[in-house]
Amino acid sequence: MSVRLKALALLGALFIAAPAVAAEREISIYTGHQSLPHSQLKGFNPNTATAFSKHTKWEGKPFVMPPYYGARAMWWRESGLGFGIEYTHTKAYASAADKAALGFNRLEFSDGHNVITANVAKRWDNKWGKFTPYLGAGVGIAMPHVDTNDGVNRTFGFQYAGPAIRLTAGAKYDINARWAAFADYQFTASWNDVDLTGGGFLSTRLFTNAFNVGVSMKF
Repeated sequence: MSVRLKALALLGALFIAAPAVAAEREISIYTGHQSLPHSQLKGFNPNTATAFSKHTKWEGKPFVMPPYYGARAMWWRESGLGFGIEYTHTKAYASAADKAALGFNRLEFSDGHNVITANVAKRWDNKWGKFTPYLGAGVGIAMPHVDTNDGVNRTFGFQYAGPAIRLTAGAKYDINARWAAFADYQFTASWNDVDLTGGGFLSTRLFTNAFNVGVSMKF
C-alpha cells in the first residue's frame, strides 16, 4: 500500500476510534495552490563522485498529476480546542537549470512530498455569523517519494526524510448542521535527508506555502 493510502487509512482508523468525550468529530478534504521558495541543497552525486551545495529553485506544480491535496481529521471539544492528524501531498521539482548544474536528469519529489502531522487547533464557533475562524499547528514527519536520475543511477521510492511542522490559519462556513466549506492558508517546513542509489545523498530544508479550499463533514 502506498504512503498516501496508509496515511488516509490511519486518518480513518483514528477518526473511528476517537474518544467519546470529544464534542464533535470532523473530517476534511482540500486542494489548492501550493508553492515553495528556493532552498540550499547539499549532497553527493554518485555518478560524478562530487559533493555539491547549491541554492536551488523549486516548483510546486500543484495542478500536475498527481495534484496537490490533503485530508485531516479533528476532534473538537466544547471549549473550541481541537486535536487531530493531517496528511498533505505536496510536491517539489528542481528547476531545469539547477538539475543540469548538479548533474541530474531528474531531481524531484513528484509523487508526493508527503507530510503527516499530529495537530492541535483552536476555533471560535460562529464568531462572524456562520463563519468560524481557526488557527492550528502540528508536528510530524516528511515521507517524500524521491525521484532522481544522474544518468547512471535511478532513485525512485518513498523514504522517511526527517521531521516536519505545519501552521494553519483559516475560516469555515457552515452550510448546514453536517457540512461546511472552508478556506485556509497553510505553511509547512520539513528537514529532508534522503539516500540516492549508488551511494549518494541529498539534504535540504523545504518550506511550502498553500492556499486551500475544501469541505468538511461533521459527526
